[in-house]
Amino acid sequence: MKVAISLIFVAALAIAISRRVRLSPRYERAPRKLTQWGSLDKGIDPTEDPS
Repeated sequence: MKVAISLIFVAALAIAISRRVRLSPRYERAPRKLTQWGSLDKGIDPTEDPS
C-alpha cells in the first residue's frame, strides 16, 4: 500500500515539474527554415519557383 502511494506521489510530482519546466528552443524538432533537403523530404521540388 505504501509503495502505491509513493508511486502516485512521485508521478504527480513529475507531472507538476514537467508543466513548469520548458525545454529551451534548441531542442525543437521542427526546423524553423525549410532547407532544400527538408523540402525534398516533404515532396517539394526546390528548383521550382514558388511565386
